[in-house]
Amino acid sequence: MIKAILIFNNHGKPRLSKFYERYSEDTQQQIIRETFHLVSKRDENVCNFLEGGMLIGGADNKLIYRHYATLYFVFCVDSSESELGILDLIQVFVETLDKCFENVCELDLIFHVDKVHNILAEMVMGGMVLETNMNEIVTQIDAQNKMEKSEAPTGSKQYHPTRGQCLQLPAPPPRLRKKPRSLTLWCQPLIASSKCTYRH
Repeated sequence: MIKAILIFNNHGKPRLSKFYERYSEDTQQQIIRETFHLVSKRDENVCNFLEGGMLIGGADNKLIYRHYATLYFVFCVDSSESELGILDLIQVFVETLDKCFENVCELDLIFHVDKVHNILAEMVMGGMVLETNMNEIVTQIDAQNKMEKSEAPTGSKQYHPTRGQCLQLPAPPPRLRKKPRSLTLWCQPLIASSKCTYRH
């Protein structure tokens, strides 16, 4: 069973955390910090799984991770899960994100966290793997997107909850449409720097 799915960047900032067991908010933050310290200090040429930290269950659990560009994808699982199976699941998750966001990067996970959670929910529910076929996952996400668009107001109008009316939003100025130079690091595509070979 999958106990938790964590995504954090090279500095330990969490970008997604999904726990399938009940932990207090403070314990969750401690687990994220402990997991980051365990994973980030490992050398690039060692295997991608290790014993879980004391807070997540110690030797009874495993941390299985992959490092893409600026992000670590970490699955905390119990001993019944296959390490190679979870590595494949991480790869499918990242490739699905890449297909849904077209060259996914860290900023996509920050600004579209609801969509990332929807993609994850298509793959894992209650700590159990539901789907590993990327095409099937993308089909379901596309269906959700079409449903959202059909229910959304037309044009660039947006519903204002306090006034109960739709507001006409102006187009952003041209200088805001460009990507700021300071965000270049966050916009590194994840797939471009992925390593597709397993290290044992």
